[in-house]
Amino acid sequence: MSAEESSEMRAVNARRRAANKEKWRARYIKWSWQFVLAEAFLLALVPPAATAALVLATILTILRFRADKEFTFRHLPFDVPLGLFVLLSALSILVSPDRAFSFYNWYNLVGVYVLTYLVVGQNLRSRQQVKELLVVVGAAAVLVLLYGFYQFLFGIDISAMKWVDGDAFPELRKRVFSTWENPNILAGYLDIIICLAFGLFIKAGTKQKRMVLGGLLAAAAACLAMTYARGACLVIAVIFVAYGMLKDWRVLLVCAVVAAGLLLADPVLYERLSSVFTKVDTSSEMRLAFWESTIAMIQDHPFLGIGWGAYWKVYPEYDFYLQGADILIVHAHNMYLNYAAEIGIPGMLSFMWLFFGSLWLALQQRFLPAEPAVSAPTPFDYNEDGAVDAELKKISDSVQRPEEAPQIPFWQDFIHWEDWRLFSGASLGLGLALISVALNGITDDLLFNIPSSMFLWMLMAFIAALAAFNPPQDDEMEEIPVAAAEEEPAGEEIAAEPTLAEKMKADMDEAQQAAESKSAAESAAEPAEAGETVEKAAEGEAAAAADEEAKNSSEEKQQDDIKDEKEAEVHEKSGEHIKGDH
Repeated sequence: MSAEESSEMRAVNARRRAANKEKWRARYIKWSWQFVLAEAFLLALVPPAATAALVLATILTILRFRADKEFTFRHLPFDVPLGLFVLLSALSILVSPDRAFSFYNWYNLVGVYVLTYLVVGQNLRSRQQVKELLVVVGAAAVLVLLYGFYQFLFGIDISAMKWVDGDAFPELRKRVFSTWENPNILAGYLDIIICLAFGLFIKAGTKQKRMVLGGLLAAAAACLAMTYARGACLVIAVIFVAYGMLKDWRVLLVCAVVAAGLLLADPVLYERLSSVFTKVDTSSEMRLAFWESTIAMIQDHPFLGIGWGAYWKVYPEYDFYLQGADILIVHAHNMYLNYAAEIGIPGMLSFMWLFFGSLWLALQQRFLPAEPAVSAPTPFDYNEDGAVDAELKKISDSVQRPEEAPQIPFWQDFIHWEDWRLFSGASLGLGLALISVALNGITDDLLFNIPSSMFLWMLMAFIAALAAFNPPQDDEMEEIPVAAAEEEPAGEEIAAEPTLAEKMKADMDEAQQAAESKSAAESAAEPAEAGETVEKAAEGEAAAAADEEAKNSSEEKQQDDIKDEKEAEVHEKSGEHIKGDH
């Protein structure tokens, strides 16, 4: 084989390798995101399948990092508290009464939570992906609601499940839990879904979108009432009341109407909710007892806690209420106390930094619509300050017929979202969802449920990824020139570069001033021109009179000359006659 043939073969092989590499890169991009969507969809339906999807998404994301040079690791806003939480929770294993169990529980749970956060945060990088993630979460929520209604309509006896104090609530025989483990966990999930749908509803912008989202809100509220979860029902009511008082009174009115309708339709729900403020059932009494025991644990182990996941092992030593009863207590029924007890106060604070930081980031995001393109001014544009142009503009507007907006099909309108509305609605909904988790965490530790915790970490990653779509605001961008100006020596002023709008306004003002100056000059020149015209007319008349006088004088002179000539001829003839006579 010649050298030329070998070089050609090497070039062909190089092109084949490049094409094959590009093909696999595209596959990694597609597959990694598809498994992220699979995890989001399956979390509420089949949690083990969601975990398997997470593992595959993690592997494909790593392969994508290797194959795609443009896909680099990006730092999310709260990587620091995330790292602190992982470190401090790992250190708590050292003080656990059962280190093997704590380590096993830690690397399974914390590993799943962190992987969910990183995989979602790293892969969510396009506007289309934001829409797809919201769609799959909404689709899973619809299936959960349908199964919840099925349970309520066809009946499910919960008397044997010990979810309700039968003596305090003898009429309460039915509480739906759908695909979740118990009604309280389902209620916490529904609070999140209601908040997400509400945020999108507020920013929807069209009637069609609000009809669909309003239907989802109504169905979720009805299913929430079927859980008879006191804390979750009160939490969502508090969120809506606060939003109505601070933002829109109409939300407050709708919330009052819906709440009144539900309470009137189901007296058991009213009795259940009112029991929150009393001690009529053992559930409320037990929570207070658990909190007392947990506070004692925190006082004895403030720094590293009792060990990750070791609450159920340590609780019997602090049992002030059950007194040795054969009941396994696995968490404190309070999210904050549970974290502080198991991983210590520093570990709890690191998680709160991550959690409340994400909450604040979601609520303070501002996504604005794209600014319309501004065309350069032309001499044919209407001048609003000019009376003639203003009149012409009125005539033009009265003649032109307004264009009728094209009719868009219902579902097509619902699917099509402006980016800023979608991002604003998602950010508002996510912020309210985290508020619901924070409030529910006071009376229950819903994060003890693994799918609930995975869902929460996914939402926090969603918030962190959304922040990347939000460009810096004008006030943030203007801080740099101000700082630079402060560093300049005193006495020197730095003129800020005018914006396009300012340049256009300056050009228009300059053109208007030039037109006014020209008009004033023409007005001032009119009297002078009139005077010159009069003078020229007078001079013309004088010249004409002089010409006429000169003409008359010439004619008179000619007549005199003719007369003299005639007289001379007469004298000559007379003289000749006299000579002839002599």
